[in-house]
Amino acid sequence: MKKINVLAATAIVALGIAATSCDSKPSANLKSAVDSASYAIGVSTGAGYKENLKTLPGGEANIDALIAGFVQAIKGDSTKMTPEQAQTYLNTYFVEAQARESQQAKEEGEKFLAENKTKDGVITTESGLQYKVEKEGTGAKPAKEDNVKVHYTGTLLDGSEFDSSVSRGEPAEFRVDRVIPGWTEILQIMPVGSKSIVWVPSELGYGPQPPRGSSIKPNSLLKFEIELLDIVKDDQKK
Repeated sequence: MKKINVLAATAIVALGIAATSCDSKPSANLKSAVDSASYAIGVSTGAGYKENLKTLPGGEANIDALIAGFVQAIKGDSTKMTPEQAQTYLNTYFVEAQARESQQAKEEGEKFLAENKTKDGVITTESGLQYKVEKEGTGAKPAKEDNVKVHYTGTLLDGSEFDSSVSRGEPAEFRVDRVIPGWTEILQIMPVGSKSIVWVPSELGYGPQPPRGSSIKPNSLLKFEIELLDIVKDDQKK
């Protein structure tokens, strides 16, 4: 069975809605297996992409415009764009939208850091990394080549959590120089047993290329609550 194009499938569902009057609901006569399969595609697609249509860069999708474009194209009527023009427009639209979001995130991060550095207990390093010691440990400080065991929670400026070993219920272990630059720097400052709140500027984090599938947007400032539990020796490694 061929995979159905996401946008087209969504438009099919919307078309069914548009084809009915405002005072009635679409009906489905499931007289055959094909009818049932068709209906199942509609339900699955509509449910799966209902929220996606609300998250176009710049705002919620204009369903009326989506339906109009779909109907005109499928009927072979005159359209305001050729298929080639439509694809070019979409490519440009998403690239420009990402650039705007990226710049906005960078500016918001810079504004936050400028205000945050004046607060009590906040220390700013030469690189621009900011941190506040919540608990000063008494153990050794790790070197770049050391492996460490940590508990952490990462959040965005809006407070939403994007990663947490605490939520997973298991500390993370990794080599100090194999994480984002902000982490490599702060871990070498922290004695074992320490807890710190750390604000990582985008250039010390993921910059314009956050992990695929992550809620982190390009050039986002990242906040971490980090507890350095131990420096892991070779005989302690998992």
